[in-house]
Amino acid sequence: MKIHELSPAEGARKKRKRVGRGPGSGHGKTSCRGHKGQKARSGGGPAPGFEGGQMPLHRRLPKRGFTNLFRTEYTTVNIKDLGRFDANTTVDVNALKQAGLIKNIKDGVKLLGDGDINKPLTVKVHRVSISARQKIESAGGRVELV
Repeated sequence: MKIHELSPAEGARKKRKRVGRGPGSGHGKTSCRGHKGQKARSGGGPAPGFEGGQMPLHRRLPKRGFTNLFRTEYTTVNIKDLGRFDANTTVDVNALKQAGLIKNIKDGVKLLGDGDINKPLTVKVHRVSISARQKIESAGGRVELV
């Protein structure tokens, strides 16, 4: 068998339906849309979520909770991610960004205590968890809040 002899299986490749190309095509005039009605119009069809006049699901379900528009949202970094920095270096927001650990800062950076560290580092972040502070200080480093 040669590469020019290869062909797809019978019926695997279907020609696309070309509508509105005259009466001889079988898909002319109304272009497979039928006569009149909502679906025959341009832009026609019910809106997403419309259930034929029945109360739609998003209105039947109870509304719960509250979204605080003024909440502070922190970008998180774990202790285990700080292993890529050399000992006795200062790790601040710019260093984290250059290392690719954070993309956008939001309202600040919070250091969390997942993982271990064995290098003394000076970390300058906006917030720090208690376990993360303990791990950095036990490794000989220190934490400064910005």
